[in-house]
Amino acid sequence: MTHISLNDTAENLPDFWKSVVIGQSGTCNIKILKMDGRPYPDETHDYNEALIVIKGQMRLVVDTELVQVSEGEMYLALAGVPHAVAEGSYGTLLIIDPIGN
Repeated sequence: MTHISLNDTAENLPDFWKSVVIGQSGTCNIKILKMDGRPYPDETHDYNEALIVIKGQMRLVVDTELVQVSEGEMYLALAGVPHAVAEGSYGTLLIIDPIGN
């Protein structure tokens, strides 16, 4: 078993908005990244992506609707649905998606 501090790992990353794989479970990557308040461009995937806010907040624009994801909450970005991170998102984000993405 491996013990990882998610917030410490994110804080020590050299860049904002660049995820790092910290583990795998089944056929999924477990990734961590740090958000710095800047927006992140629109993206669409052919798979579901779990976005879990560990610390801070994430503001997502999904189909022109603003969705607030608070600390301790998860948003499941469904396959084929465009989503972008709006300005004002900050903190630690955990991402779970298929291996190879």
